[in-house]
Amino acid sequence: MRKSSLPEGAVGMRIDKWLWTARFFKTRSIAKHAIEGGKVHHNGERVKVSREVRIGMELTIQQGIDKKTVLIKALSDVRGPAPVAQTLYEETEVSIARRELLASQRKLHNLARPDHRPNKKDRRDISKFKNENSQSFDQSWSYNDD
Repeated sequence: MRKSSLPEGAVGMRIDKWLWTARFFKTRSIAKHAIEGGKVHHNGERVKVSREVRIGMELTIQQGIDKKTVLIKALSDVRGPAPVAQTLYEETEVSIARRELLASQRKLHNLARPDHRPNKKDRRDISKFKNENSQSFDQSWSYNDD
């Protein structure tokens, strides 16, 4: 792996570049669009693409439906393998618990879905049920011009 080109005395780097090296986003341009779209926050406020990140900062990053809160542990301007990238940050305990809770809720919600699509007989029964109910509804709400 290539040696990092960060100067020895450097204490910060651009946030879009750090998100790319930490493998939150596949490219820097995708990271840039996410930042511009308000998916990255520091201290509850949106950040700009050119914002400098430093070790110890806490970022909230939204990717799809997942929202992660991470602490920056190290800086690197070289995008390395995933195990190395995971050493650049640490996800907070609260963030992990919240994501696990939401994932379990999504799984429970998916259990309410039927196991199969309706077959031809099921569709006929549904259609028959709808027609019977709509006719009785129409009859109960008809106007009498007596």
